[in-house]
Amino acid sequence: MADGGRVTVLEDFRSLPQRGPVSGHGIVRSITYVPVTEPPRVSAVVAEDTDRPGLGPALSLIWLGRRRVSGLGAGTRLRFAGMLAHYNGVPTIYNPRYEILAQED
Repeated sequence: MADGGRVTVLEDFRSLPQRGPVSGHGIVRSITYVPVTEPPRVSAVVAEDTDRPGLGPALSLIWLGRRRVSGLGAGTRLRFAGMLAHYNGVPTIYNPRYEILAQED
């Protein structure tokens, strides 16, 4: 890799790189499941983990070959990592590594 393989840690979803390895955390804004007639995939829109989640910039995480991701739902806090690309202008990570974070009380 030209950049030495460094992973960009996302502190602010407003300043995403065009592509490359990234890691970050956020709150799942929405989940999309596809019908059984389509190839399996699960999509999640993840917003910044701020005082007002769901507002502002977000990115898309897509798991190919899966019909569901255990523990994942709207409002779930998670940490993720993977290769960021822009698909139709939307920042997207395909088959990200992820860790579900504990809910704060």
